Amino acid sequence: MAKPITLVTFVLPSTLRHWVGHQTEVKVFAVAASDDDLPTLGGALDTLRRTHPSLEERLRDEYGGLRRHISIFVCGENARRIGGLNCALPPGAEVYVLPALT
Repeated sequence: MAKPITLVTFVLPSTLRHWVGHQTEVKVFAVAASDDDLPTLGGALDTLRRTHPSLEERLRDEYGGLRRHISIFVCGENARRIGGLNCALPPGAEVYVLPALT
């Protein structure tokens, strides 16, 4: 059996577009860790690291966690509240990246 894969669209604020050729969106494939799992936000960020490393390093800290000054919303839900990097991504997931509001 093949591992589940989903296409993920990262929607970026203007402050991060410089790192991706001024695109408003970046699409990547997220691959599940096993045949029985769903792709996760962490998996999508791993793919983003390979395709756009400068952008990914602005989203995750040196320990691999989400940077505290960045908010990420997966299908309208704050990723930190639904599992962080382990939150499952449905097919065609839209991930909005925003500067965190304090």
